[in-house]
Amino acid sequence: MLGRDGWAGLAVLAASLVLFWLTLGLKDSPLVPIGPGFYPRIVLGVTAALSAWLVIAAILSPKRPRPGPTLQYGMVVAMFAVFGLYVGALSFLGFRVATFLYVASANALLDPPRGARGWGRTALVALLTAAATYFIFERYLLVLLPRGSWTGF
Repeated sequence: MLGRDGWAGLAVLAASLVLFWLTLGLKDSPLVPIGPGFYPRIVLGVTAALSAWLVIAAILSPKRPRPGPTLQYGMVVAMFAVFGLYVGALSFLGFRVATFLYVASANALLDPPRGARGWGRTALVALLTAAATYFIFERYLLVLLPRGSWTGF
């Protein structure tokens, strides 16, 4: 019998396969070497593979009772608030600065750093995340990201 993880993996697998099948009907443009279904097929293929892995792991795992979840509604509200501040700050601070601050604050909120080393690790993760997403989207995929009206950055 599948648990919650197995059923969730099965649902995501089915949805991924249906959406992947729908991308096969997208018409390629002779002017562009990569068709409109290229990137969605990559994402949906990886999603299908990971969800199949989740279903297999749920089937093969020994059934043992798990403790009930600890509900933290305050954390959910705080994360939505931080995300809302991030969205609002994009137009003022720009993508790079706002993303750095968002990732750093979300990481600090989820797992509060202890000491200077923990804060350094949080800052490094935020810096690498902001830099990687900037270079992937702005430089490689040529997606224009918001510039800050306060920073011009």
